[in-house]
Amino acid sequence: MGMSTSDEGSDAPLSEINVTPLVDVMLVLLIVFMVAAPLLTTGVEVELPSAEAARLETDDAPVILSVQRDERVFLGDEEIAVDALEARLRERELEEVLVQADTAVPYGAVVRVLAVVRRAGIGRMGLVTDPVDWAGR
Repeated sequence: MGMSTSDEGSDAPLSEINVTPLVDVMLVLLIVFMVAAPLLTTGVEVELPSAEAARLETDDAPVILSVQRDERVFLGDEEIAVDALEARLRERELEEVLVQADTAVPYGAVVRVLAVVRRAGIGRMGLVTDPVDWAGR
């Protein structure tokens, strides 16, 4: 028999740990994250520029304003004309907006979008970049 329950001179603690439930829980968590990770990306396809900066941690889901290669502007997943953008931003009463633009978008187009965001009364803006692998340097 592998386990003794008598007190015949042995005060050694039982040191066997059953790790099977831990492995089961970890595998379930892994599957959940593998399924959920693709759903967390935005629906607008842009090629982001790279930058050497640390990631910003935010509490709320940010509103993302995207500028595509052909200079089309999206508020979240919805395409919107630049002329109508200021009114839409004012309606939503946002405090912060993250702007992501394709690397092929001219600098002037991004500046025009940032100016519209500023005119809408939004004081906090961020530019989304593709993080650089710091370990590879």
